[in-house]
Amino acid sequence: MAQCVQSVQELIPDSFVPCVAALCSDEAERLTRLNHLSFAELLKPFSRLTSEVHMRDPNNQLHIIKNLKIAVSNIITQPPQPGAIRKLLNDVVSGSQPAEGLVANVITAGDYDLNISATTPWFESYRETFLQSMPASDHEFLNHYLACMLVASSSEAEPVEQFSKLSQEQHRIQHNNDYSYPKWFIPNTLKYYVLLHDVSAGDEQRAESIYEEMKQKYGTQGCYLLKINSRTSNRASDEQIPDPWSQYLQKNSIQNQESYEDGPCTVTSNKNYDSNLLSLDGLDNEVKVDGLPNNFRAHPLQLDPSSDTSNSIDGPEHVKSTSSLHETKKANIGIIHGACLTLTDHDRIRQFIQEFTFRGLLPHIEKTIRQLNDQLISRKGLSRSLFSATKKWFSGSKVPEKSINELKNTSGLLYPPEAPELQIRKMADLCFLVQHYDLAYSCYHTAKKDFLNDQAMLYAAGALEMAAVSAFLQPGAPRPYPAHYMDTAIQTYRDICKNMVLAERCVLLSAEILKSQSKYSEAAALLIRLTSEDSDLRSALLLEQAAHCFINMKSPMVRKYAFHMILAGHRFSKAGQKKHALRCYCQAMQVYKGKGWSLAEDHINFTIGRQSYTLRQLDNAVSAFRHILINESKQSAAQQGSFLREYLYVYKNVSQLSPDGPLPQLPLPYINSSATRVFFGHDRRPADGEKQAATHISLDQEYDFESSQQWEELEEEVVALVNKGVIPSSFHPTQYCLNSYSDNSRFPLAVVEEPITVEVAFRNPLKVPLLLTDLSLLWKFQPKDFSGEDNEEVKELVTSEPEMIGSEVISEFLINSEESKVARLKLFPHHIGELHILGVVYNLGTIQGSVTVDGIGGLPGCHTGKYSLSMSVRGRQDLEIQGPRLNNTKEEKTSIKYGPDRRLDPIITEEMPLLEVFFIHFPTGLLCGETRKAYVEFVNVSKCPLTGLKVVSKRPEFFTFGGNTAVLTPLSPSASENCSAYKTVVTDSTSMCTALTSSASSVDFGIGIGSQPEVIPVPLPDTVLLPGASVQLPMWLRGPDEEGVHEINFLFYYESVKKQPKIRHRILRHTAVICTSRSLNVRATVCRSNSLEDEEGRGGNMLLFVDVENINTSEAGVKEFHIVQVSSSSKHWKLQKSVNLSENKDAKLASREKGKFCFKAIQFASQSSEKYTFADIIFGNEQIISSASPCADFFYRSLSSELKKPQAQSSVHTEKQSMEDAVKLIQKCSEVDLNIVVLWKAYVVEDSKQLILEGQHHVILRTIGKEAFSYPQKQEPPEMELLKFFRPENTTVSSRPSVEQYSNLIKTSLHYPESFNHPFHQKSLCLVPVTLLLSNCSKADVDVIVDLRHKTTSPEALEIHGSFTWLGQTQYKLQLKSEEIHTLQLKACFVHTGVYNLGTPRVFAKLSDQVTVFETSQQNSMPALIIINNV
Repeated sequence: MAQCVQSVQELIPDSFVPCVAALCSDEAERLTRLNHLSFAELLKPFSRLTSEVHMRDPNNQLHIIKNLKIAVSNIITQPPQPGAIRKLLNDVVSGSQPAEGLVANVITAGDYDLNISATTPWFESYRETFLQSMPASDHEFLNHYLACMLVASSSEAEPVEQFSKLSQEQHRIQHNNDYSYPKWFIPNTLKYYVLLHDVSAGDEQRAESIYEEMKQKYGTQGCYLLKINSRTSNRASDEQIPDPWSQYLQKNSIQNQESYEDGPCTVTSNKNYDSNLLSLDGLDNEVKVDGLPNNFRAHPLQLDPSSDTSNSIDGPEHVKSTSSLHETKKANIGIIHGACLTLTDHDRIRQFIQEFTFRGLLPHIEKTIRQLNDQLISRKGLSRSLFSATKKWFSGSKVPEKSINELKNTSGLLYPPEAPELQIRKMADLCFLVQHYDLAYSCYHTAKKDFLNDQAMLYAAGALEMAAVSAFLQPGAPRPYPAHYMDTAIQTYRDICKNMVLAERCVLLSAEILKSQSKYSEAAALLIRLTSEDSDLRSALLLEQAAHCFINMKSPMVRKYAFHMILAGHRFSKAGQKKHALRCYCQAMQVYKGKGWSLAEDHINFTIGRQSYTLRQLDNAVSAFRHILINESKQSAAQQGSFLREYLYVYKNVSQLSPDGPLPQLPLPYINSSATRVFFGHDRRPADGEKQAATHISLDQEYDFESSQQWEELEEEVVALVNKGVIPSSFHPTQYCLNSYSDNSRFPLAVVEEPITVEVAFRNPLKVPLLLTDLSLLWKFQPKDFSGEDNEEVKELVTSEPEMIGSEVISEFLINSEESKVARLKLFPHHIGELHILGVVYNLGTIQGSVTVDGIGGLPGCHTGKYSLSMSVRGRQDLEIQGPRLNNTKEEKTSIKYGPDRRLDPIITEEMPLLEVFFIHFPTGLLCGETRKAYVEFVNVSKCPLTGLKVVSKRPEFFTFGGNTAVLTPLSPSASENCSAYKTVVTDSTSMCTALTSSASSVDFGIGIGSQPEVIPVPLPDTVLLPGASVQLPMWLRGPDEEGVHEINFLFYYESVKKQPKIRHRILRHTAVICTSRSLNVRATVCRSNSLEDEEGRGGNMLLFVDVENINTSEAGVKEFHIVQVSSSSKHWKLQKSVNLSENKDAKLASREKGKFCFKAIQFASQSSEKYTFADIIFGNEQIISSASPCADFFYRSLSSELKKPQAQSSVHTEKQSMEDAVKLIQKCSEVDLNIVVLWKAYVVEDSKQLILEGQHHVILRTIGKEAFSYPQKQEPPEMELLKFFRPENTTVSSRPSVEQYSNLIKTSLHYPESFNHPFHQKSLCLVPVTLLLSNCSKADVDVIVDLRHKTTSPEALEIHGSFTWLGQTQYKLQLKSEEIHTLQLKACFVHTGVYNLGTPRVFAKLSDQVTVFETSQQNSMPALIIINNV
């Protein structure tokens, strides 16, 4: 139980005190009434004795009584009605609330920290009122009247006669059978005569003389002169006299009990209670009977018969009683009690009580105890058994009967007043009242046995109850507290006698006693036992006390405390005690909160919400309902729906109270603030037929870190080029879409008149759909003028000022149950300045029926009844985004600090140009190497001209806008048959095998020295695109050489003609997705020609072998490929003619066919370092001019991308520089600079139509004898590599040139007849002259050794080649000058016919000026076969 102000040792004696009746004359009552008090009320504050009192017990022992208190009350002849008592108790409890500034106890139990009110004053008030208002009954005498004060005034005509009348009246009330109430202790009640004298108005001498007369008549012990009203009530009250009455009167006058701040809702909280005002002393019902004041006719707790108890709350009675109550309240505010009394009067009253007790009451009690004791002793002579036997024989008239005056449902026997058993009980009660607990206990014990013998259960229970209390209160505690006595008494009262009032008294007393002994568990069990359905108020209070028992235990039982607080709250609620119910639930909530018991939490929050709403504590109600909704609820959909409706209803009421107040924060739906995305710019236009808009950036694209890095690199590349190779320090990559991955540390820049789209991520945690209506963004805008003055205008509501910032409103936005959904809201800035997007504002509501509806809100005309809205409230939610955690400095690493996130705070800047790009006839699928012509349309959709348009891409070899000169760019595709994308010229059939040459400079195609081929200026006419203007430009595309899906990024860069301080440039992105399929595989090798005869002079000719394979798998519907032209491009070499041996001139390749081409290439003197000479060898009847766009463009692009690849150059570190030079010279001999362009057409059948596709493949030849490919070969990684455990000693790369490089130093050629006829029968030896040509290919002098001796001795070699002998010198040493050709005349000797290989001479070479001799066998790879015939 909770702590109490009084200890149990003080509580019990105060609850059972001697009762004294008061009977006043009208005049006496008038005197006291001047103080707004009745006589009984006047005495109340002084009814406790200030000193100890002595009396003697029957054994003549002195007994001391401490703190004795007496109860004086007016005589009332009607018993109190239970309904009125209930009403009084209800009002007492509702009037006692926790103090406002009360500091709660903090109890720590385990991991709980609970704020609990240590005291429960409402329970103490209830208990005190309950014990005081208990009706007197026949089975006990504790609250029967022991004495009666007869009060008359000194101002009456015949005071003594008045006393006689009052005495007769008292006698009549006590002894007349008409009155069963009130109850009197003994027949000869002590009468005490009091003469009231008004000091300010009365005659003092007369009063004294009357008092003398009284003393003569009634004895000095039986009368008293009480002087009061020493000052007049109308005198200015300059001195403040204390008012000790108010605390007593408040407890007993119901009209002061009501808590008015609750308004009319709690006045008639229980409509069965009387709603009229009651007053304990019944002074409002003064009726004259026989000239005497009959102000004791009606009990103050008597219900007003005129009041209809079944009256409904809305009836007229209710209104009347409420208004009357308020009037009374107003009337009572200014009343001062005891206004005519001075402090001396207070002392006089105190003295009067003292005198009355000392001289009147206590002697009377002492005498009565002695008398009763004597009677009992005289009876003890008889044996108990005989006594009880005779009692049974002679008690014929004492038949157990139900008396109408007896309490209902009493079980067992009824005793007449003079029954000996009752005399014992009387004596026990008297001893108890004067605190003689030893004697009281023995008497109760004796009486208990008698009652039990007689089966008089009501009497027995009463004796047991008081015996237990007496035993507990005995000084020195000779025996332990007999709790079993109380248990038996409670059970008897409750179950047999059906008297819950008496049972409740037992429980209240016993629980206090057990609590004082720290037996909290037993006390709690006792309190819980008496909770029942018949009284919600009692059950609520007892459950609350039980809860306090659980928390006050040695090891507090927190969850039991909380559970019983919930039960108490529920019962308080049923009893109409809304404030107490709310308090209980709130205290229990501390235990259940955050423990994962979500259903319990929901129930408590829901109840708190309801109770708070009833008490008009709307903010608390809103916060409680909010908790139910924002926690991940495990409730069913129906329950969640009802919670939501309740919440909306309460919220609506709150918002109606302050309609002009700030918009409330709504808890639903959840907003994932960090997922908010902001997009600056217009939405992308959809594709329009063949027109396809640039993909740019949109909110539909997923964020990809790698791709965003690529875009940044592209932008940096073009910015660096524009700023002469340096990226300015103020440069930051352009960000059109801000999200949680982007860098949001700076204020983003938005352009005036361009929309800002904010994507807000909503989530509905409930199982019921939410409908948001009139959803829009909430913003604050600060216009900035260029005059430098800031005039801040804060506009919270977008509807009010659309001329600054326009706002889009989504009329309906439905979020289905447990769905995540994004809403895209737009703002249209019409003014430059600083914009702050604060949050979203919307009406939150539910759909009637709460069904899940598939569909998207925001459709036009939704309000015509797409969803039927049950109820909605307007509110807002703020978008607060936490920036990234800072982790740079040491301080930031050791603490948790977050940077700013400014994505919602854009700066609106001046107008900028806005480019839109459309691609026309842009393909999605190409063959590898296929060329296609498309068109690009550039449109300026802003009001500013744009300039400096460039496009940058990582794949410049994929597209071209044509050359810089108009001559090189074909006008339109109609210039040739089959709508070729190439510039073509019709040729005659005679020039089939010879080459047609033309030249072009790489500068014309933007591949100059030191340029960046990735950045391509767009050739706009006049380099400016005016507002609203559009330009279409041709764009040639070439399918990438590798098959598969290619994503090719274009970044268009442009600037404003007028330089802006904030935004220097703008960009537009486009990602083209091209799917390429396999077409041709071209491989080529070049080797030196052995023939030396050359039309054009010196011997600089080579053979070029080109293998073309159709590797297309016909998936694109390709029937066959035609090789239409092979072109060379080089600064030093050109194709001269085709040396195909076959007569078939048609170069067709069906699927998986391979064609081999052989061409002769010759060297020529280059004209310019930048000029490339193109030579075309044609296989069709049209020449494609390979030096014009787009053939040359793509060639140059592929050439530049090839050059960008890292070359595997062997870095040589030798001691001698000459060694390096030598190596370089030798390497140069094997180098060749020849590029091949293979142009082809593919015949495709698509939808039963034949299409002709065209394309080109490039092969770049760098080394003689090494095979080159048209697309990069994939190198298979080795399966296993040896693990090296130590570093190799020599890390320098060997400076020796390779065998291939040496073999190219000297070119050899044997000249001999193919067949030779010799008559062997005439001459046995055949001599054949052979010419050996040695050609120095290098620019340096070379020493050559020619060795003719045979080294081959293996039998296989002899068998194959046959044996012959060189005649003459077997070794020649020669020196060849730079590019010199030397002839050696040799003779070969054969002895019989056959086929012989003459390629046996071995040639060794070294550079003349080298000390070190590198000698390598110069073995000619081509066999030189000769046939020797016999004639």
